[in-house]
Amino acid sequence: AQVELLAPAVAGTLNVLRACREAGVRRVVVVSSVRAIFINPNPPEGPTMDEHCWSDEEYCRATESWYCLSKTLAEREAWAYAEKTGLDVVTVCPPLVFGPLLQPTVNTSSLFLIRYLKCDGVDAMDDGVRNMVDVRDVADALMLAYKSPEAAGRYICSAHARKVSEMVSVVRSLHPNLNYPNEFVQLVGDEKVFSSEKLQRLGWKFRMLEETMKDSVESYMSAGILS
Repeated sequence: AQVELLAPAVAGTLNVLRACREAGVRRVVVVSSVRAIFINPNPPEGPTMDEHCWSDEEYCRATESWYCLSKTLAEREAWAYAEKTGLDVVTVCPPLVFGPLLQPTVNTSSLFLIRYLKCDGVDAMDDGVRNMVDVRDVADALMLAYKSPEAAGRYICSAHARKVSEMVSVVRSLHPNLNYPNEFVQLVGDEKVFSSEKLQRLGWKFRMLEETMKDSVESYMSAGILS
């Protein structure tokens, strides 16, 4: 997992940045992740994290959080390349991304939700606060980051922080016959809430959770994923 994730993330990001610079691209918007923000043994005080926060690389290695490390290293490299070359780089950091699928394969965020909707033989599942955003709102954020002259630096792109049981409750109200968990077990720690205040100052708006959950599940049903 370490080799599979780290080298492609870092080398791939640098290859794209080099190609963009050679082609005279005006600005590059890099999609990073909140995983490059909150994996840290000594997080800041308070419930909210913003763009000043970074995941701790050594802690990611120690806990074998290779995906988080790959996102952290790739974004760090992007900023180092921008500083060295003067390329205009902006990064956008989303959490779990839901919404209707365009592709035939299921992305990792959707799999997170789907496992709570197909609980064959599972009585209890873990509960906890998770941050999420609609894929259509991420697309809007990327366009804002690219087109807004004042856009600069990192932007957290997170719409809602809710317990998993709340997310599932929204889906259950729409589709009561899916195979839901019988019980939720509280986790030891919840995720912190990610502040999207900086992105909202650019004019970013996001959908209600109910719309995102509805469109996500209907997309899964249309694709036969929940059958």
